[in-house]
Amino acid sequence: MDESLARIRLLIGDENTKFISEKCVMVVGLGGVGAIAAESLARFGIGKLILIDHDVVVNSNLNRQMHATLETVGMKKVDAMINRIHSIKSDCKLVGLDLFVSKESLDLMFEHNVDYVIDAIDTVGSKCDLIEHCQKNEIKIISSLGMSNQMDPTQVKIVRLKDTFEDPLAKVVRYQIRKRGLSDKIDVAFSEEKPIRQTVELNDSEVRKVRMPPASSPFVPNAAGLACASFVIRKLLEETI
Repeated sequence: MDESLARIRLLIGDENTKFISEKCVMVVGLGGVGAIAAESLARFGIGKLILIDHDVVVNSNLNRQMHATLETVGMKKVDAMINRIHSIKSDCKLVGLDLFVSKESLDLMFEHNVDYVIDAIDTVGSKCDLIEHCQKNEIKIISSLGMSNQMDPTQVKIVRLKDTFEDPLAKVVRYQIRKRGLSDKIDVAFSEEKPIRQTVELNDSEVRKVRMPPASSPFVPNAAGLACASFVIRKLLEETI
């Protein structure tokens, strides 16, 4: 028996540990939230992970992203995450998809059957496309909202999208979801902390996010990723009751 899961078995029992080992979770977006969500799911014994991202690890990721080290800077995030998880849990089945999430890429993403989706995307259009696909196909999903410009991990909560406040990303996503005729009662990871206003311009790019990137800490994104992963495990275990 896998000794790396000995403490998990003490927590949830042998049968539930086996049950979790047969489940597949998709993590979309391998930034601060998604990276630790994927790693913690693997450590808990999830049998298969679908990992999706199109970015590479850069130096500015080093302050908060689990797969970001001096050795992985320049690597595709998908590859860095696969290497890291396999260094922890070699028997976890991993599928890495190096792609940008869009309506055109959703069919490729969901060639694999998944039991749950963690949405850790920071692009509104892609996030809403993924939520729409999951709602229309009755795929279980939890979505992480804005975790930048904040410091307090204890204020991260799991709520319904309709109940969020203060979060600028939540406001836009909520509006777009309703505009598409979708339910705003989806589960989201959300911080009650009021974000600071980031006003420093780092360059003269025409792209606002590049010119004035959000501030970030290692605390809040990682707390959100752990909250999402824990939520998924607990929801899956409810199926055994």
